[in-house]
Amino acid sequence: MKEPKCIQLPREVWMGPQIISQVGDVCKRLCLGTRAMIVADRTTFKLTGHEVEKRLKRAKFETNHVLIEQADMTTVNNVKKLARGKVDFLLGVGGGRCIDVAKLASFEEGMPFISVPTAASHDGIASSRTSIRGGRKPTSIETHAPIAIVADTLIIKRAPHRLLAAGCGDLVANFTAVRDWQLAYRLKGEPYSEYAATLSLVSAQIVMENAKLINRHTEESARKVVKALISSSVAMAIAGSSRPASGAEHLFSHALDIIVPRPALHGEQCGVGAIMMAYLHGEDWQEIRNALRTIGAPTTAKELGIPARYIVKALTIAHRIRPERYTILKNGLEPRASERLAKITGVV
Repeated sequence: MKEPKCIQLPREVWMGPQIISQVGDVCKRLCLGTRAMIVADRTTFKLTGHEVEKRLKRAKFETNHVLIEQADMTTVNNVKKLARGKVDFLLGVGGGRCIDVAKLASFEEGMPFISVPTAASHDGIASSRTSIRGGRKPTSIETHAPIAIVADTLIIKRAPHRLLAAGCGDLVANFTAVRDWQLAYRLKGEPYSEYAATLSLVSAQIVMENAKLINRHTEESARKVVKALISSSVAMAIAGSSRPASGAEHLFSHALDIIVPRPALHGEQCGVGAIMMAYLHGEDWQEIRNALRTIGAPTTAKELGIPARYIVKALTIAHRIRPERYTILKNGLEPRASERLAKITGVV
């Protein structure tokens, strides 16, 4: 008999043009308390956070904000200190950095968290996982899902297309993540959820089928990607792990984060990683590459702005990032095999 588990999902998801005007009503209805803190950076506070603060104050919430620069444990601890005993709930307003900090700080302080994304660059806007730097190595931490998501698609549309394209890279990575999960299930007996895997693949397929529409960078483009990111996060919640959306392509991206002086965006690196891992799995890697090209996402080292030698190096060390996670990389690739893989797929 399987052990019981809790599947944690957002209670409400508000998405659409000008939906930011409803943020005060959402917070009231959820009965989260009367004291709110907004976590944003200088840019996202100016673009969206100020409006959120105004709406909350109009709804009679006692509201303040904190501006952050990094997504590291020092920043998280600072936010926790500012919030402790003075705040009932947090709102992360911005991209992955602001949302991740607010998510972890709220989790460790035992308070609710609302996600207010200003870009659709990766699935952290809705997931229960957060990426926080601890020293030099990026760390993925299990926290809690946002109690609500308020995604204004007009605000997300105004973000640079590069961010939307990066979100698509994070989503097409689901194809190879699920293949790795199935491999671990067959060869290692790892727990597997067919339902979570199917939902993850559907999320990736949405991007593949709508590549031309997404490239047009309309409000509908933003809505398609946000919906897919949210459903990908739900797949992880059902699985109880990041397995449906994180495999060898994510290990490759994390390896780049460690060794490259100036890495590309997370989703961009995952998309390129997915091209190469699809080749190793014997899947249609050209289809993934072509969809990313159509969207306007990077498919080569040059487009990532990363020298070829780092791509080869990352492929040789990626399996060490999470040695407990079995993937198509198994015990690692030799440098010559890594270079051949990168050349065959056109990455270098």
